[in-house]
Amino acid sequence: MRSQGQVRFIKVSSRMQKIAASVVVIALLVWAISMAVMSWTQYRAQADRLSLLEREAEVATAQERVNAYRDDLGSVTEDLQKRQEFLEAMTAALPEDIKAEDSSTAGTVTDSSSEAAETVSKVSSSIPEAAELARIEARQLAFVEKLTRFADRRAARAERAIRQLGLNPTAMLKGADREAMGGPLEILATGANGSIDPRFERLGLSLARMAALERGLDAIPQITPTNLNVTKVSSGFGYRRDPFTGGGAMHSGLDFKGPRGAPIYAAAKGVVSYAGWKSGYGKTIEITHGNGMMTRYAHMSRYSATAGQVVDAGDPIGAIGSTGRSTGPHLHFEVRINERAVNPRPFLEAAPNVLKEARRTGNGDNTRG
Repeated sequence: MRSQGQVRFIKVSSRMQKIAASVVVIALLVWAISMAVMSWTQYRAQADRLSLLEREAEVATAQERVNAYRDDLGSVTEDLQKRQEFLEAMTAALPEDIKAEDSSTAGTVTDSSSEAAETVSKVSSSIPEAAELARIEARQLAFVEKLTRFADRRAARAERAIRQLGLNPTAMLKGADREAMGGPLEILATGANGSIDPRFERLGLSLARMAALERGLDAIPQITPTNLNVTKVSSGFGYRRDPFTGGGAMHSGLDFKGPRGAPIYAAAKGVVSYAGWKSGYGKTIEITHGNGMMTRYAHMSRYSATAGQVVDAGDPIGAIGSTGRSTGPHLHFEVRINERAVNPRPFLEAAPNVLKEARRTGNGDNTRG
């Protein structure tokens, strides 16, 4: 190092070089292992889905069902009752757009209509007293496959919306698997012997995937946290000149300048995980939205929500102030994913239109202004 005409040397010992090399090697190993685990998880998920599709293709043939009717009509009746209970448990409230068909998901589910029609025909001719049961079974299977296509269609729509907003739906699904849950084990069955028809099992998986992705949509920041008629963005995300030191600094959110006392709104549905004083931020509220997503609202003058409270997008949670490290009344708004700050602007600008299209809710606007 040359300084004021003098040359100084820094020596790195062989021991220090070995330590540095070891750290680099360990970091590379950790990275390689994490990538391998991620690849294996994705492979297993795809393999499980393909396996289920293969099992769907191996469901009972018409002749096998006729034999079952002939062998034990009482057992078949009990099986159909179990199937009906399964359907009622899975579809307590049917969505309005279930009747819609979409060719993009037609190939994701088996079509048992031909086999079911043949079953009805054979049962009607061989065991006339069981004809009505066969027709009930055929209607159940048609409904299950239609509902599965519906769930796959809704899940695909939610997945496209999540990707449009720069997020990873696969990671979101993994996060959903880690959510707190529990309760007694109640195994669903479609047969009197406790077995489950793979078509019904596939329906359960499709509905669960749809529900997890749509919950993920609700967790995405989609409401501008202030009224744009009385506020404006005074500082963006990224590096800027620090207002106190004058030096360069990282700004991990958006600042909305506005009058003291102006309302602040929750940007998305979630649970208030923190409401209190935070160093540098002043009076702060943090909302956890699930799947590693968190929003932070700082420099408040007062709170309108408390820790543990469930809030919807657009609910008032506080008011603009100038508490903490602040030069004047404004809201400092952050979006964090797995503790890492990301730019909130793309969410606030794109999410309302993207989510409106994904939900097909009409012409309502989710931004405030």
